[in-house]
Amino acid sequence: MSYFPGSDALFLFVYIFTFVTGLPLNIAALCTLIKKFRQGVLPVDILLVNLTISDLLLLMFLPFRMLEAASGMQWNMPYVLCPLSSFMYFSSIYITSLFLMAISLERYLAVAFPIKYTLLRKPIYSVLTSLFIWFIGSVHCSIVYIVEHVLPNNMTEHNNMTCYSTFSPRQLKILLPVRLEMSLLLFLIPFLITVFCYANFIKIVLSQPRRRRKIRAICLVVVTLINFILCFMPYNLSHVVGFFQGDSPQWRVYSLLLSTFNAALDPLIFYFSSASFKKVFLEGLVDVLKKLHFGKCCYKMCIAPCEREAKAIRVP
Repeated sequence: MSYFPGSDALFLFVYIFTFVTGLPLNIAALCTLIKKFRQGVLPVDILLVNLTISDLLLLMFLPFRMLEAASGMQWNMPYVLCPLSSFMYFSSIYITSLFLMAISLERYLAVAFPIKYTLLRKPIYSVLTSLFIWFIGSVHCSIVYIVEHVLPNNMTEHNNMTCYSTFSPRQLKILLPVRLEMSLLLFLIPFLITVFCYANFIKIVLSQPRRRRKIRAICLVVVTLINFILCFMPYNLSHVVGFFQGDSPQWRVYSLLLSTFNAALDPLIFYFSSASFKKVFLEGLVDVLKKLHFGKCCYKMCIAPCEREAKAIRVP
C-alpha cells in the first residue's frame, strides 16, 4: 500500500481531531442517557446507549492508530494489537450503520403508527435488536482475524511493519467477496431503509404544527444522512470497486479515514433524536456551568439560553 506525501500527518490530524471531539461528546451523551434512565427507559434510549458504546470502543483504540500515523504509517506496537484494533475499527463502522437504521425505523414507526407503537413500545424489543446488531456486526468483522491469522503464509504476518494493508492473492480471494457482501448487507440495505423511513418521517412531521419538532426532525435527518453519505459511503464503495478490479483500490485507506468522523457526528444524532434526551442534556449542562461559576457574562450567554430552551421542550 502506497501513500501520497504527507499522508501520515493527515491521518494523525483526523485521528486526533476525532478523538478530542468525539470522546467528551460521547461521554457526555452516555452520562445524559444514564441520568435519563432514572426517569424511565424508552426503546430509542437503549439504541442510543449501544450506539454510544460502539463509538467509545472505536475511540478507545484510536490512540493505536495515532501512534501508527506518527510512526510514518508503520506498525511498531505488539502485532497482536493490530487485528484487535482493526476489528474494533471496522466493527464500529457497521454496527453504527445498523443502529442508525434501527433509530430511523423507531422514529418512523413512532409518528406513522403512534397508537400501535405505544401499545408495542417495550424496551425488550430494543434490547433484542441491539444484541442482534452486535452479533451480526461482530461476526462479519471477524474476517479480520481469519485473514490475519488463520490463513497460512499470509503477507500481513510476513510484513508485520504494516497493519492490515498488504494481502496475498489467497487472502484477497476470501477478503474481497466478504467485503462486497458487507457493503451490501451492512451498508446499502440499512442506508435504503434509513432513507425510506426518514423521507416518510419528515413528510409526517412537516404536516404537523409544532415548529420545534420540525426543526429537530430536519436536523436529525441531515446529520444521519451526512453520516451515511460522507463517512460510510466512500469506504463501502471501495469494496465494490475492489471486488471488480480484484484488488484493494489505492484510495481505500483515505475513504476509511472519512469513516472515523462518525464517532464525532453521532452525539449530534442523540441530541436531535429525542426531545427528552435534549431536555436532560441541557439541564445537565446548566448544572455543570453553574457549578463552574464563570460569572454573569457566562450566565447571559450560555446558562440562561440553555435554561430557556430546556423549559420550552415539551416531553410527551
